[in-house]
Amino acid sequence: MPKAPSWHLYLIRCGDDSLYCGIATDVTRRLAEHNSQGPKSAKYLRGRLPLKLVFQKKVGNRAEATREEIRIKRLSRAQKERLITLPPT
Repeated sequence: MPKAPSWHLYLIRCGDDSLYCGIATDVTRRLAEHNSQGPKSAKYLRGRLPLKLVFQKKVGNRAEATREEIRIKRLSRAQKERLITLPPT
């Protein structure tokens, strides 16, 4: 049986300086999808180029990633900015 993929939480800084939070098993591929501005791009990110990956962390399985995504999305802008500047753990 193949090993389940590990999930990552990521934050993207948009061209308008807003922050977008998402989860993926392959952050590089997901960022490329967002940058393509195509149908697999998040609607929020369309028209907000350039996009820059500013934070990512491995979070385990999909359920854990979803819980962490919800937690991060509830943080204030200032708290998200502090998270981005923390050294990786």
